[in-house]
Amino acid sequence: MYFVTNISVVVWRAAGFGDLKMHWKSGTVSHCWLLFCLLGTVKTVPIDKIKVNQVEEPVERATLESPDTGLYYDRYLREVIDVLETDQHFRDNLQSANIEDIKSGKLAKELNLVSHLVRTKLDELKRQEVSRLRMLIKAKIDAQQGKDAGIDHHALLKQFEHLNHQNPHSFEPEDLELLIKTATSDLENYDQERHEEFKQYEMLKEHERKEYLKTLDEERRKQEEARFDELKKKHQDHPKVNHPGSKDQLKEVWEETDGLDPEDFDPKTFFKLHDSNGDGFLDEQEMEALFTKELEKIYDPNNEEDDMVEMEEERLRMREHVMKEIDSNKDRLISLDEFLRATEKKEFVNAENWETLDEQEVYSEDELQQFEERLTQQEHVLKVKSDDLLKQREELQQQHDQLQAQKFEFQQAVQQLEQQKQIQHVQPPAGSNGELQFHHGQPGPPGKAEAPPPGHDLTQTLHQPAAPEQDQPHQ
Repeated sequence: MYFVTNISVVVWRAAGFGDLKMHWKSGTVSHCWLLFCLLGTVKTVPIDKIKVNQVEEPVERATLESPDTGLYYDRYLREVIDVLETDQHFRDNLQSANIEDIKSGKLAKELNLVSHLVRTKLDELKRQEVSRLRMLIKAKIDAQQGKDAGIDHHALLKQFEHLNHQNPHSFEPEDLELLIKTATSDLENYDQERHEEFKQYEMLKEHERKEYLKTLDEERRKQEEARFDELKKKHQDHPKVNHPGSKDQLKEVWEETDGLDPEDFDPKTFFKLHDSNGDGFLDEQEMEALFTKELEKIYDPNNEEDDMVEMEEERLRMREHVMKEIDSNKDRLISLDEFLRATEKKEFVNAENWETLDEQEVYSEDELQQFEERLTQQEHVLKVKSDDLLKQREELQQQHDQLQAQKFEFQQAVQQLEQQKQIQHVQPPAGSNGELQFHHGQPGPPGKAEAPPPGHDLTQTLHQPAAPEQDQPHQ
């Protein structure tokens, strides 16, 4: 018999992520699959599976690369798992825990018994996570209110429920319990959120089509509507789609994918063929891979009328339907016993044709109307913001122009001051005694002045008005 080697194997196997070769010591270990609330509700298929060679016991550790859960705290969750799985005591308690202990968070109390080194690492992980969340809060507020806005980190951290924000320094049992419960809630609702996003996508697509038609004249509008109807009919014109999980659907895979005679179809052999990792279960990825042939009947990426977003929604609905019909213990894994019991049901042989998306009402007229009203309100809000921004831009431009004018006036004033300074520096030179020098009663160059005649009153000379000029006879 085999056993689970580490926590991450349990977690990701439970999630349906595991393409790891997992080995079980006893059937009771399967109760551990719900740790961290079956993280594998997040799927995007097809995904290349991780191949790990089967190893007999004992196994020290397994290397695992898992798809992103889609949670905003995905990295934190993974790092906590990686640290916890290094503690042998916690790993042993995990293997003996039941479903309710894991889902209720009771298992979190075992954190008090792990090693000091593990607790120290967990403390550091929590401090890093709190710091990251604070940075996210600050970046969001800066974008909305500006960098000078005050931030109450303690109050805003309350919105994050996967850790105890009142104690940002140490990782306690409450933190592990919150992490498990929050991941449970978030991931259990993930598929429903995807359905809602798809509905929003379809309504937006219809809204944009209608708005486009409004821009056309009568003749072109009729042509466009006729073209739309033609594409719709082309999309609906496809071969019969078998009911997912029915005998006809599986026999088609048996024949076309596996290359086997449909008359030799054997459910047990089929199960083992498509249990690609050989762990004794069909996980959600392995199940979704079985629907590829059916989806190819409806969708072709080269066709204008086929929408690949709709194809992924179709795949998700097929997977949900089959898991609901076959997965009796709701662990998101299909065991061989569950698979064989499903093949014994009357519905397995006499299943109805699958109703594709184009045959269903994705949204009602009321929902579309409410959606368009919300769009109108959002457009109005955006227009108001746009007008405000435009007004602010104009005001800023006016301020800029005023500042430029003031700058120009200042530069002119500076130039005038510089010119006045230069004029003041250009003055008649003074003598050694600070007196003006004269040459025959007229100012002369320095060093060549002659003394006035004796008895001459210099002040009279300075104050004497100049004699009028007289015409001198030409000599």
